[in-house]
Amino acid sequence: MDRRFMTVLGVSLLFALVVSTVFYTITNRGSAPAKQAQASDTKDLVVTTKPLAVGTTIKPGDVKTIRVPVEQFPKGAYAKVEEVLDRPIVSNILQDEPVMDGRLAARNSGAGLAPIIPVGMRAVTVRVTDVSAVAGFVMPGMRVDVLVTGRPPSGTDTITTTVLQNVIVLSAGTTIQPDARGQAMQAPNVTLLATPEQAEILTLAGNEGRIQLVLRNGNDQDQKATNGKSMSELYGMGRRIVTSAAPRHNGEGGERQRPVWRPAPVVVATPVVRAPAPPPPPEQIVVIRGNTRTLETIKSGAAPGDPSPAATPPVPIP
Repeated sequence: MDRRFMTVLGVSLLFALVVSTVFYTITNRGSAPAKQAQASDTKDLVVTTKPLAVGTTIKPGDVKTIRVPVEQFPKGAYAKVEEVLDRPIVSNILQDEPVMDGRLAARNSGAGLAPIIPVGMRAVTVRVTDVSAVAGFVMPGMRVDVLVTGRPPSGTDTITTTVLQNVIVLSAGTTIQPDARGQAMQAPNVTLLATPEQAEILTLAGNEGRIQLVLRNGNDQDQKATNGKSMSELYGMGRRIVTSAAPRHNGEGGERQRPVWRPAPVVVATPVVRAPAPPPPPEQIVVIRGNTRTLETIKSGAAPGDPSPAATPPVPIP
């Protein structure tokens, strides 16, 4: 083979090798800072490893950390697992969802129902039946009105009246989350969220009367002023007398007047005195004697022309 050709080929390969080495060095130096910047612009984010329900307490196996860009780090999220351990959950968290501060209660605030009770409010449990709990469709998160049926100490008539309105249901039995399928939940008791004063009303109503829960639309926030109904009104037998002696409280903590029940007034029928019926008209006959005609009035049992006192004197007819 020609020695000149081999020399040119070797020089070309050497030149190509030098150019490739220089290009690789320049490229590697430019990408290294980018990789370092990319690594320094990420941050740890605490997410769940499985779905977590309300009332549970976070344990080490329930959460993990992943790396996310700093600009994608959610506000209120956590970067360390130690910050969320042993904290109760007040709102359901899905699998692989970031753990947010608003979904957790304070550490050592208890488990179960206690962490989801707002400060200043109370959880009151009332005993219900299948009928009074709207056939089991009163589920956690719904809003209800509370009716009580009983007989006041100063009255003799049974009364049903609304004592609370727009009250939130915290739990049905031992369940603090509604059924995912929306099925009815049979529970012997229902826990309601109330103020301390409303808790007193619910306790008194449950001990002295029969409680009925009335389901309402969650978007309906109106407070309806009602006076209740008595047994006599139900059958149309009388009216109640309403005064403003005691307050009634609604579900928002406001006050309105409570009806004070009085016995329906007794109506005494006045006898009607009727005038005596007029006597029947007298019986009269025409008597002809020769050329004389007379009109005679007789009583029952007297014959015409009878001179007895039963007949009246004849009246000549012209």
